[in-house]
Parts: sequence; C-alpha cells; structure tokens
Amino acid sequence: MPKIAVLFSTVHTLFKTTFTKAGSAGGATGRTVSAVAAVAIALAALALPLPAGAQQQTRAQPRLPITQLSAGIHIIRAEVANTDATRRDGLMFRTELPGNDGMLFVFERPDVQCFWMRNTLLPLSIAFIADDGTIVNIEDMAPQTEDPHCAKKPVRYALEMSQGWFTAHGIAAGKKLDGLP
Repeated sequence: MPKIAVLFSTVHTLFKTTFTKAGSAGGATGRTVSAVAAVAIALAALALPLPAGAQQQTRAQPRLPITQLSAGIHIIRAEVANTDATRRDGLMFRTELPGNDGMLFVFERPDVQCFWMRNTLLPLSIAFIADDGTIVNIEDMAPQTEDPHCAKKPVRYALEMSQGWFTAHGIAAGKKLDGLP
C-alpha cells in the first residue's frame, strides 16, 4: 500500500500542477497540456495494482468446512468463513441456502462488524454474536445491495441464514447459540 500512496500523491500533484498551468496558459497550449495530463493520469491509474480483495469475483466460492451449532432445539449446519478471503466472498453468487444451512463468520477478536450484500443473490438475515454465544442483534439484508448492516456492539461472530430463519424459529437478540468454534 505505501507504493500506492506515493503514486497517488505524485499523480495528484501532477494533476493539480498541470491544470493550474493549463488554466493560466489558455488557448491551444492549455488544451494540449490538459490532454497530456489526462493521459498521464490514466496511465498512472492503470499502473496501480488491485488489492487481492478487489479482483472481480464472478462465481460462488467452494463450500467451506462445516460446524454444527445449536439454537435451543434447532441444529444449524454452518460453513465456517474464518479467513479474510472466505469472509470477503461469503455467500456471494450462491443461488440456494437450504433448510438449516448458513455461514458463520469468525473474526480474530471482537469488533463492530458490518456486512453488505454486493453480489449476494439470496435474501439473508444475519445474527451478530458475542464471544459467549449471545445474539447481540439480528438484521435482514436485501440481495444485491450495499447498505451496511452492523453489530450494535463488538462481536467475534456473525451468522448468515436465509431471510426470516431466526424469526421463524423464535430466535431473537439475547438468545444463545452453542457450538461456536
């Protein structure tokens, strides 16, 4: 990232200097300088490497290892997303999430976690879960939106299920889940 910051700073300075000079030069010279600056900026932008997470994903990630959780009498089969890559991809591009299946996101330490639904085709509900298994809050999330859905306090887990699953099973904030890794 430091290289990107230096390149951005250089391009920004070039952009500012060029357009300041172009504005004062006027006429055809100003337009030529502006065109040269535009080309330089475009080339510099193309030279920037994309972060690993910014590469365009177009299909669902392979199924992840499964853990069994329980919410009272209800058994949940949750794929475990416990790396940056698996958490980033989540349930994107999945076309079904049957029955009591879901995805458990596991973070290294408690923090206020936020999720969105870019490239996620299914309507989901997400439960934000504290270290002791207590559900902090549950949010419904619409497919293919970028609206943020956040925990109301720091959590280490988030569980995505088909939308309405928690309500249909009488599970609300304050209830506990067992079997968390």
